[in-house]
Amino acid sequence: MLTWNKDKRVGQKKAFKLEDIWRIRIRLEIEHNLEQLVLFNLALDSKLRSCDLINLKVRDIASSGLIQSRAMIEQQKTHREVQFEITPKTQQCLTQWVHEKQLAPSDFIFPSRRKLKNHISYHYYAKIVKQWVSELDLDITQYGTHSLRRTKASLIYAKTKNLRAIQLLLGHSKLQSTIKYLGVEIEDALSISEETET
Repeated sequence: MLTWNKDKRVGQKKAFKLEDIWRIRIRLEIEHNLEQLVLFNLALDSKLRSCDLINLKVRDIASSGLIQSRAMIEQQKTHREVQFEITPKTQQCLTQWVHEKQLAPSDFIFPSRRKLKNHISYHYYAKIVKQWVSELDLDITQYGTHSLRRTKASLIYAKTKNLRAIQLLLGHSKLQSTIKYLGVEIEDALSISEETET
C-alpha cells in the first residue's frame, strides 16, 4: 500500500535560529525586496498561521493611516482572538509597503498579482519560504511556513521559559497544546524545576 507521505518528514517544522533570521532579513534588505521583507517580518512578529497571515487586510494592522504597534484578529482555525505585536522594524517596512502599493484599508496586505481583489496564495507563500530555506543551505524538508509561526515563540520560550505567555501569544486554548507545540522535553522541565527555589 502506497502512502502520500512516504519518505517525507511529517510533524512539526523546525523554527529558525536567530542567525537565520538575520541572514534572511539582511539579504532581503540588500536586494530591496520589500514584499518579501514585509512578509518575513510580519510572519515572525504575528506568529500567525499562514491562512491568517495571507488573509490580513490593511485595516487589521493600521488605524487612520498609521501602522499600529499591536493588532488583534480572530483566527480562522479556532475562531479565538489572538493579539500580536508589530515591532518598529516591521512597522517601518509595512508603512513603506502600504504607501508604495497605494493600499486602501480594505485591501489585503499581500495582494495577489494574478487575481484582482484577492490575496497571495498559500503556495506562493510556501514557495518563498522554501527559497529562503534553500538560500540558507538548510534541509527544506524540515522547514516550512509554520517555521515562521514557531520561530519567535521558540525564542521567547528559550529566553523566559514562560509557557503561559507563549500560550497567549499563539492563541492556544490549552497549555498542553503549547507544550506539545514547542516540543518541551523532560530535560527542559527538569531544568526549570532545578532553577526554582522552594
